[in-house]
Amino acid sequence: MEDSREITTLQAATILISTIIGVGILPLPLFAVRAGDTGAPLVTLLGIGIAAIGLFIITKLGMRHPQKTIIAYSEEILGKWWGKICSLIVIIFFAFLTGFASREFGAVVITAILGETPLEIVVIVMLLLAAVSVRNNINTFAYIHNFYVPIILAPALIIVVFSLQNGNMIYLQPLTGNNFNEMFSGTLMIASLFQGSFIMTLIIPAMKHPKKAMKASMWAILISGGLYLLIVVATVSVFGTEEIKQLFWPTLELARTTFLPGNILQRLDVVFLSVWVTAVFTTLFSSYYFTAFSIKQFFQLQDHKMLAYFILPFVFILAMLPLNIFQLYQFIENVGKVGLTITILYPLLLLIIDFMKGKRRRGKSGYKQP
Repeated sequence: MEDSREITTLQAATILISTIIGVGILPLPLFAVRAGDTGAPLVTLLGIGIAAIGLFIITKLGMRHPQKTIIAYSEEILGKWWGKICSLIVIIFFAFLTGFASREFGAVVITAILGETPLEIVVIVMLLLAAVSVRNNINTFAYIHNFYVPIILAPALIIVVFSLQNGNMIYLQPLTGNNFNEMFSGTLMIASLFQGSFIMTLIIPAMKHPKKAMKASMWAILISGGLYLLIVVATVSVFGTEEIKQLFWPTLELARTTFLPGNILQRLDVVFLSVWVTAVFTTLFSSYYFTAFSIKQFFQLQDHKMLAYFILPFVFILAMLPLNIFQLYQFIENVGKVGLTITILYPLLLLIIDFMKGKRRRGKSGYKQP
């Protein structure tokens, strides 16, 4: 990459955390409960496990090619044309993720806050904010994420911890749930909420110490996954599974029913929405940045800044494809599950082929591992 290696291990971890924790935090308990009933925490934990495996594969692959992103080394591993075809699919997928994230943001804002504001205005404003930010280099990208992580994590953890005082642990029994047929599908849905961690393929080439990338990845999945698990446990223990099935955004309702001791602040949902808007921006920022930077590398351009505004109309069109919020979540569920093929199975295939090629090269050179 043209930028100097300035990203530290801590910054790499914060980028992943703020990218993973995003728009999906609101419907997260609903996805888990629909799949596992009282086994929602187990479904969430299994989903985190799948996401962790995917991030491990991505990081391991990136550490084998510390000078290049996945767009570049995929052509070396698969060949020029197969590499370009697969890279194009990855770029299109992240353009969809960016569009759907901005649309989901708009749906929540016009429902919960700005009821009279047109949906298109909310979506385009968020996309413009992301486009302006994307024009920065990778180091500024890291600083922005590093700045926002405490703002996202601290209030979210406070709300979850204090909400547990209203919880009833009976709502969490049986721990394994009752709907085993839907649990696997729900596990994949939860895992898809972590697909933003694919940004690691872009971070490793800019890290000071690429060998420490695995450490950053594991800390990131532990912290973000831990927060997701706590949110599901708290929400189910407060509302119960049947009531959650009637709520569109259970995490927002959890914030509304939570208050600090001594009535210091009675409307925590206002605080939570502020935190959520920040989390959505950082997630959108990452997927937008990955899309623009990958297009730059795909066409071997000198700079990605010009692409920030160029791709905005296309992302906006993708965002407005769903006719309503019900169709939006159907799109998100289908694209998310299919996307696991792109974000987990595709890197796994690259890693296997790369390992076999490396082994073959060592065999031809007569090199023997000690």
